Amino acid sequence: MDLLLWRHAEAEDGYPDAQRKLTERGQRQAERMAAWLKTHAPDKLKIIVSPATRTRQTVAPLGREHEINADVGTEAGPEDLLRAAGWPDARGAVLIVGHQPTLGQVAAELLGQPGGELSFKKGALWWFRVRERYGVPETVLRAVIPAELT
Repeated sequence: MDLLLWRHAEAEDGYPDAQRKLTERGQRQAERMAAWLKTHAPDKLKIIVSPATRTRQTVAPLGREHEINADVGTEAGPEDLLRAAGWPDARGAVLIVGHQPTLGQVAAELLGQPGGELSFKKGALWWFRVRERYGVPETVLRAVIPAELT
């Protein structure tokens, strides 16, 4: 299974949090990462997006069907996100468009630091794969792509 974690692009400050919109810079970040994903992501990609406005705006340039799910939203925890993705047992690839600190907590767990937290830059993508090697499942970090490198 492949699990791609994409943090929403840069958003304006404000309240209510769920209605914050992308800045112009954030829109450019989302467009660049979407272009990268169109070239590199698996064709069969299940996409799960937080209900927040900024995550829906982040995924929009990708132009693919997606599901809105509160289990990857601002109130979600790492367990919620992993369950929504079906990690590690789902077949194929899943892209989550979500938020800090949850994405960083998930990344830390997948990299063997349960209870830890890693920093995800706005607009960045982390790509994990679980595979079996010698009969033992292992997690592989395939890529970390900051938005400014796309």
